[in-house]
Amino acid sequence: MEDRRLYSPTYIKEIMRSYGFKFSKSLGQNFLIDGNIVRKIVEAANVGKEDHVLEIGPGIGTLTEELALRAKKVLAVELDRNLLPILERTLGKYENVEIIQGDILKVDLDKIIDEKLGGGPVKVVANLPYYVTTPIIARLIEDNLRLETIVVMVQKEVAERMAAKAGGKEYGSLSVFVNFYSLPEILLKIPKTVFMPEPKIDSALIKLNLRKDLPDVDRKQFFKIVRASFSKRRKTILNSLSSYGFDIDKEIIKSSLEAANIDPKVRAENLRVEDFLRLSKSLPPLDI
Repeated sequence: MEDRRLYSPTYIKEIMRSYGFKFSKSLGQNFLIDGNIVRKIVEAANVGKEDHVLEIGPGIGTLTEELALRAKKVLAVELDRNLLPILERTLGKYENVEIIQGDILKVDLDKIIDEKLGGGPVKVVANLPYYVTTPIIARLIEDNLRLETIVVMVQKEVAERMAAKAGGKEYGSLSVFVNFYSLPEILLKIPKTVFMPEPKIDSALIKLNLRKDLPDVDRKQFFKIVRASFSKRRKTILNSLSSYGFDIDKEIIKSSLEAANIDPKVRAENLRVEDFLRLSKSLPPLDI
């Protein structure tokens, strides 16, 4: 029956009472209570009957259930051990769902994808806890995990920073990082009222279409330069880089900027990923 679906607030409260479960603020637990939003998330991820899906932080299984109805296999990684018996009750009837207890930042995702998700490609669909969003995104896009797409719900402001283009106030080092590895797209703005408990801020659903061919560049050097460039946003790119602590003369930095066809007086927020790539190759190796 519809009122027994896991996004029913009445059902959620009933489950919590029967298991003595209490929301953990430290784990960023906010459960979805809007069936329309749940369906929109899964539809946005374009999950079909042949897809293998990795979910992060299933909670009581609200989103997991909708994924299970459409995917070939859903593997959900849950940190909170207190949720395991609840997930056994709410998702036990779905043979294509498997729950792993663990920290998504520590589990062996390569092994999981090989042994439990058909070796890939894998679609990531998740409602990420706000407090650890950026480290999770970083791991997913940096570790060459045979992922196809990443569709995640995050804090609205974080989504706007990830998808920002050069020249905007939200554009920063996170924007460059995400755009280096993917083509980000905000799909849906999600009000805080669709969660239990209700958070203080709104969310957004963002899709990261992972790039198949990454730029041929020294990534360590590239991201050092990006971080340094945005370290003092109000300064020019020349002053930001020369005051960051690199063991390199300011005149060499200026010459490198000009060689990369970048005005030394411009600010980092006006440089595209392509500009940082040229600068990374123009500057001598950095030691810091």
